[in-house]
Amino acid sequence: MLNSWPWLAAVGIFVAWFSYRYAWWSSTVSWAYPRILMYHMIRPPIRGARFNSIRVSPEVFEWQLKWFTDHGFVFLTMADLAKGVRQERAVVLTFDDGFEDNYTAAFPLLKKYGARATLYLVAERHDGRDWSTQKKAHHDTGELLKEPKLSDEQVREMVDSGVFELGAHTKTHVNLSKASGEEKRSEIIGSKKLLEEQFTVPVTSFAYPFGIWDPQDRDVVKEGGFSTAVTTDRGVTPYPYENPLELRRIKVSGREGKFAFRLRLRTGRRSLWK
Repeated sequence: MLNSWPWLAAVGIFVAWFSYRYAWWSSTVSWAYPRILMYHMIRPPIRGARFNSIRVSPEVFEWQLKWFTDHGFVFLTMADLAKGVRQERAVVLTFDDGFEDNYTAAFPLLKKYGARATLYLVAERHDGRDWSTQKKAHHDTGELLKEPKLSDEQVREMVDSGVFELGAHTKTHVNLSKASGEEKRSEIIGSKKLLEEQFTVPVTSFAYPFGIWDPQDRDVVKEGGFSTAVTTDRGVTPYPYENPLELRRIKVSGREGKFAFRLRLRTGRRSLWK
């Protein structure tokens, strides 16, 4: 009996760690509230790379789409939410930035499963800027700069298909906390104007770069005529929305497995702190 104590202690420590890390006991957020999911890239991870959390492999993404369809989820867009469309077990798939794999990998899979998504596109994404350094100067390896970006032709095909709707993500993926008032207006309102002129579609939703925003930024978004805006704040925003320019999202990480993904869908987070 005494020899079993180390084993029981190890099990107890594991259960405590697992419960704390994943908070599996958290209550389910009402399925009447839409889940807004945040993706960036649909591509395999790179060994030793810094940003593998935003790289979701095509195989994993397909499993997720199949899981949604098998469990009766409905795919909506941000425009649907702005119009007041309400569906039980609704998900909104959002893609930030404008990486080319959104066309080469995500687009075919979305069509295969009859899904729709919202693309938050950086208007001037081919200007040679390293977006990651806008948030942290030491992220200067050029890792994201080297990732191919969507061409205008690819974006046009994606939008014309009806699979993607277009949202704005500023002109240059600026860190709004470091921008002047006039720069904020140029980046936010200017991105809407550029995208609408270039692709001849309404752009009514906005995503704050890096999830960094303050009330002034929100006011500029409102001034620009956007109906909704998404943050990177974790969780599920109760619906109908008290403030549609401060919507939470569920981050989909390439470093997590199926259990963590399902837990995020249920509670809006994977743990007490993420």
